[in-house]
Amino acid sequence: MLVPDQRGYNTSDKPRGVRAYGIDTLAGDVVGLIDAMGRDKATVVGHDWGAAVAWWTAIAHPDRVERLVILNVPHPIVMQRHLRGLKQMRKSWYMFFFQLPWFPERGFLKGDCLRSLRGIQKTANQGTFSDDDMEHYREAWQQPGAMTGIINWYRAAFRVRPARVESVRVRPPTLVIWGLKDQFLGSEMAQPSVDYCVDGRLERIDNATHWVQHDEPDRVNRLLLDFIARA
Repeated sequence: MLVPDQRGYNTSDKPRGVRAYGIDTLAGDVVGLIDAMGRDKATVVGHDWGAAVAWWTAIAHPDRVERLVILNVPHPIVMQRHLRGLKQMRKSWYMFFFQLPWFPERGFLKGDCLRSLRGIQKTANQGTFSDDDMEHYREAWQQPGAMTGIINWYRAAFRVRPARVESVRVRPPTLVIWGLKDQFLGSEMAQPSVDYCVDGRLERIDNATHWVQHDEPDRVNRLLLDFIARA
């Protein structure tokens, strides 16, 4: 099992320039990890940006993905469609703010990241994230160049067009887990995302937020293990 910090995050490499964070490049990183393990295929599991990369890896490199597990992020076409609507645009306001140069980084790191850390705690269930958890986030965000790398993911999403693919249908068997109290991404995007899957299944978790694997770790782990073990 590999649980990598993706490019731009924590102590992983932080290449300069927005183009280094295009979705095709990020999916290529996943394929590179599979190659490095000497495997033809892997089960790919992702949450938030990791889920966006997981979706695209399964779309662009379906022969390299055994199974796909997505946590609280819609299929890219579904996200694109809903971002044109006012409801999701309001929830995703920060994605537009992050298009500004240098200013988002400064705001994110201001006051020793205190406002940003509180933002995570406020959007999760009470008690989900401890102060020790938040300290790990602070350390990761304050790595040299990390905040620019992180925000370049959002910049690239708007500025770097993905390569053409044969189909946006997702061929590998797919499990989508969705916490219904997500304040960032509307749950109305969950089923339409599964509808893009040849073999898709949706598990809704009523009392979980966007941070579903932190809110409900035991349930999420059971779902993951059962899905991976399925013949």
